[in-house]
Amino acid sequence: MSVRKTWSGVLVVFLFIQLLLSPVQAAAAAAPPTLSAEGAALIDVESGRILYSKNGQKKMRIASLTKTMTAIVAIESGKLDDVVTVPPEAVGVEGSSIYLKHNEKLTLEELLYGLMLRSGNDAAVTIATHVGGSVPGFVHLMNEKAALIGMTNTNFTNPHGLDDSNLHYSTAEDMAKLSAYALQNPTFQQIVSTKVKDISWEGEEYNRRLLNKNKMLHLYQGADGVKTGYTKLAKRCLAASATRDGRQLATITLNAPDDWNDSAKMLDWGFRNFPLKELASLGQTVQPDIGVTIEDGIRLITTNSFSYPLQAEEAGEVQLRVVTAESNITEEMSGKIAGFLQFHFKDQMIGQVPLIVQREKPAWAQPQEARSGSFWQQVWRLVAGGLWSA
Repeated sequence: MSVRKTWSGVLVVFLFIQLLLSPVQAAAAAAPPTLSAEGAALIDVESGRILYSKNGQKKMRIASLTKTMTAIVAIESGKLDDVVTVPPEAVGVEGSSIYLKHNEKLTLEELLYGLMLRSGNDAAVTIATHVGGSVPGFVHLMNEKAALIGMTNTNFTNPHGLDDSNLHYSTAEDMAKLSAYALQNPTFQQIVSTKVKDISWEGEEYNRRLLNKNKMLHLYQGADGVKTGYTKLAKRCLAASATRDGRQLATITLNAPDDWNDSAKMLDWGFRNFPLKELASLGQTVQPDIGVTIEDGIRLITTNSFSYPLQAEEAGEVQLRVVTAESNITEEMSGKIAGFLQFHFKDQMIGQVPLIVQREKPAWAQPQEARSGSFWQQVWRLVAGGLWSA
């Protein structure tokens, strides 16, 4: 063997080792951001995984972040084109306002824009009385929805978040769950990502022009929500979200003097350090577990793909389990769902994909492209093998 070939082989092996080690080294060096917030959380919207938490389960005041729950309950329980009459109790509510007048009529959709863009407390009371029949009735719906979402450390006493009692509270992690839930609703997503909106102003010569208070929509690339908040006791609070390459993350900061930067740092850190890892692809063949037999000529395949946000060193911790209803998979079950491919991470099931029984196609029935591709793949393996053995 020549000296040139020897050094070439050493160089290739060295580069290969570097490629293997670099992701681990990068992940180990990726420390979580330092924040001004007393409480904070970062969540992957689609999967619901909490990626970061600082005092995330501490019960705290949440100010107008409350209105995220007000909005999603109203969207799910009411009709956007409902014409709503402003009740007397909504007029002159302290704090942020869209200056509603008694007996003024607006659509529920217009009130929702006033609620989320300008944080109108008068809009919150109007929405609550219309959808819930009364403020207490609507608050019941809010707490019911919180329980369904899994917000185990949350209690609402009003639809706006004003400091009316110590019994109105949540946590950063609970509010992150709420943001992730609400952002999956297209109507909610459309409203909170709107920068400017004109709505009617009965009795006036011009419409109300609503400018979104959420500066993240202008400050951060891909920002698309969610809500600002402030009271004297809660201090500065912010729910923010952003989408990049089709993937959405959301943040919560509570009592955060530097909330805009806190949110930007968390979003940057999340996008950079928790890429989506594909754990199963569509149409992937899956082998049944030991103890389950499968007839010749058929196979179990996945009906859809599944991805999950994981740091580089976490990918190997995911465990796959095949769960089937029958211990013998036969040709008679072709076309039917026979079980699930489950994904477990840190003692929790993070998702599952249905498995369908399918007949295998004989080699002669494969498309010409697939057969030729397979041939050239084999040729490449032989060539590559020859290069590595040189």
